[in-house]
Amino acid sequence: MEKKRSGEKPVRVAAVIGKMVGGGVESVAFNYCRAIPEEAGVRFDFYYDDDSTAEPPPELLRRGARFFRIPRYQRLPAFLKTLYRRFREERYPIVHSHLNTLSVFPLLAARLAGVPVRICHNHSTAHPGEGKKTLLKKLLRRPAQWFATDFFACGDRAARWMYGDKAVDAGRVTVLKNAVDSRRFRFDPDARQALRAALDIGEGTFVLGHVGRFTYAKNHRRLLEIFAALRRLRPDSLLLLIGEGELLPDVRGRAEELGLAGAVRFLGLRQDVNRLYSAMDAFCLPSFYEGLPVVGVELQWNGLPCCLSDMVTQEVLVNPNVRALPLAAPPEDWAGALLSLSRCAPGPGMAEFDISAQAERLSDYYLRRAAETV
Repeated sequence: MEKKRSGEKPVRVAAVIGKMVGGGVESVAFNYCRAIPEEAGVRFDFYYDDDSTAEPPPELLRRGARFFRIPRYQRLPAFLKTLYRRFREERYPIVHSHLNTLSVFPLLAARLAGVPVRICHNHSTAHPGEGKKTLLKKLLRRPAQWFATDFFACGDRAARWMYGDKAVDAGRVTVLKNAVDSRRFRFDPDARQALRAALDIGEGTFVLGHVGRFTYAKNHRRLLEIFAALRRLRPDSLLLLIGEGELLPDVRGRAEELGLAGAVRFLGLRQDVNRLYSAMDAFCLPSFYEGLPVVGVELQWNGLPCCLSDMVTQEVLVNPNVRALPLAAPPEDWAGALLSLSRCAPGPGMAEFDISAQAERLSDYYLRRAAETV
């Protein structure tokens, strides 16, 4: 890993992350902030929306990160004005926008402010079922690249969706995996026992889990149908849902309609997800689309079995107990697959999803690009 020479000021990167909601894109950016050693000479300023529900992590503040609450992009004039002023005052060498196609707006402000390195980072794809949202993504896909000097993506599928095959095949896109600290997610039998006791779950109960915001993309309604089929095979099973989001009331209502209210636990936002994986017996991710899901990486470091939809990028399929199923397959097929899998040790292919190696790549990239602007 390259290091800043003694006496040199750290390279300060402005990371625009949108809403802080306790997961998703912000968790990716925060993971890298935690993993880059302080002696590497990189510091982060995080810019987040003023309607965020989560607070800045104290450990990042202790590491020298700064957090700035700004108008959300829906108030576009105020959003652009605030970012332009901040970028110009701070004279950042690098602005790293994590807003997918919406990166067109912060990168425009960065270009106007004279920021030399402007990174567009795509973490997602799209699905026709989201209607206007998908249309907006497609309309902004090309403009998002206009003001960028560097292209990033979380995986090959997300890269090709955003930037096109030609740019990817030409090596113009940096794929930075959604890696995590593998040590935090290893299976912990003590955590399993303690959490099951705290949640009043018997050791013989089959626990299915899901971590994610209650949004269209996560397809919670399909998840409930799969769980209903699983309950017919294992009547004592439970479903743990971790997260918050705008569709939470809808999901609660659907669980009641299916007669599952007593078997579904809504745990809200949790700070101990890494330990909760150990309390589960399987994980289900029937998403309509994903970039490269962080939860898919976390659960595989735990060795937790998982069934995910074939709409999720296959790049995340590493361990042998992780299977992709057609989203249109009957719920009974999903239920049978979930019950047929068992926990296993992380495979050697998980090495590329360890944060230490990926953080070194990112740190070196920042330092090299910042040096090129001097």
